Amino acid sequence: MEILIVEDEPEIAKLIQLTLEKEGFSCQQSRDGLSALQTFQQQQPDLIILDLMLPGLDGLEVCARIRQKPGPKDPYILMLTAKGEEIDRVIGLSTGADDYLVKPFSPRELVARVRALLRRSLRQGGNSLIYKTPHFTVDVDQRTAQRQLHPDRLETLDLTTLEFNLLSTFISQPNRAWNRTQLIDKLWGDDFFGDERVVDTHVARLRKKIEPDPANPTFIKTVIGIGYKFEDPG
Repeated sequence: MEILIVEDEPEIAKLIQLTLEKEGFSCQQSRDGLSALQTFQQQQPDLIILDLMLPGLDGLEVCARIRQKPGPKDPYILMLTAKGEEIDRVIGLSTGADDYLVKPFSPRELVARVRALLRRSLRQGGNSLIYKTPHFTVDVDQRTAQRQLHPDRLETLDLTTLEFNLLSTFISQPNRAWNRTQLIDKLWGDDFFGDERVVDTHVARLRKKIEPDPANPTFIKTVIGIGYKFEDPG
């Protein structure tokens, strides 16, 4: 597994790299936002450890740009910050980060978070199931999802692993209301570390790919006081 460490403090970057290389990971380093984006395009890492405060482009902007153009891989992003205020965590997750770690952190916690993120892509699969609704066809075995744009036109959806698993979960039980805890248990199980608001981030990203108007969703509805549910009125 390839990991990109984006950290402008050399001592911290070196500590992270040594810790992860002892665990068998391959690591690259970048010291600022622009070089991080260049390295990301060249190396296509599986996971990015991204400091929030960087010279030039900050971590939020780097995260947002990677999510806009993920390339062949859509990497997991673990955001680092020395602040720890609630608002920073919310903003970081809203830009597409998958998890959030506050400095100072222990090497053991860092490794646990990294392993948990990398295991997420292995959670789903192996079932020969096809779910169909008036507008969607999801083949769990083939890992494909299609949307019916017109009676004679299908669009293949370009979804990340998390987005596909989330859509599969929703479409498997239409009209069921899911809270964040249930979705976390379904998608990540005991491997999850972090803030439950990461569910909102992935729902928002999925809506952008399947909804005609993400701001007024037709399919993935917010259930006030509970969470989300999938509807396909046909």
